[in-house]
Amino acid sequence: AGLDNPATGWGRAGETTTFMAALAALGGDTWFHLGDGDLATHVERTHRLRAGQKLSAVTAAFTERVGIQADIVPMTDDRVRTVVETAQGDLGLQHYFVRERCEPRVRGFRYEGCADAVVNPRILERLADPSLGGIIICPSNPYISIDPILALPGMARAIAASPAPVIGVSPIVGGRALKGPTAKMMAELGIKPGVASIADHYGDLLDGLIVDEADQDEAQGILAGKLLAETEIALAKTVMGNLDDRIGLAQQVLAFAARLRAP
Repeated sequence: AGLDNPATGWGRAGETTTFMAALAALGGDTWFHLGDGDLATHVERTHRLRAGQKLSAVTAAFTERVGIQADIVPMTDDRVRTVVETAQGDLGLQHYFVRERCEPRVRGFRYEGCADAVVNPRILERLADPSLGGIIICPSNPYISIDPILALPGMARAIAASPAPVIGVSPIVGGRALKGPTAKMMAELGIKPGVASIADHYGDLLDGLIVDEADQDEAQGILAGKLLAETEIALAKTVMGNLDDRIGLAQQVLAFAARLRAP
């Protein structure tokens, strides 16, 4: 994300690229539509991993090459695979998400290899850093984006023990997902899509929860019901339609973290 622009030659997801067109002409499987830049990333990453490099080293090399200044650290250098348990059988995440377009009914999730995986030591160092300003759980799908990280042995414990406040941003607004199949998955699991369910999902891990202004009433209900006994709730505009919206939400999240961190 963020690299799909003509200046760098990185393609946008969904484009029919030269590579994919050639693969289709040869009778290959082309359901996993990616731009040429993404395909090149997969090819080179696989090559380096098979050569014995660690995922964290490969990621650092890639970010430096394309000019990303943020320090991106994978959760582990071990192999972890998300499996979606559906009414049609078990599906790999990309098979469920891309090939099947999230249509099969979800019954559960499994993170293969997670129990034996080791948290990236750099993450544990950062979490224990006294100067860390905040830990932000972004408004991503809790089941396929956040839970695989929290399921790593020791990860949730390290987050809870960190001196930094843990803040979640609700991915549900007005009973609907900001993006993707989060609300669909919740409904199929028998969970009512809403802010209260997100609060319950993360529970005591959170020090703060940011809720969209449209869900003010539900937020008040959470506080009244004491669902989050030690957690503060803040209202913000979480639907990001443009760059200014993204910057504005980031600023509110940082300000909330600073307020919670203050003595």
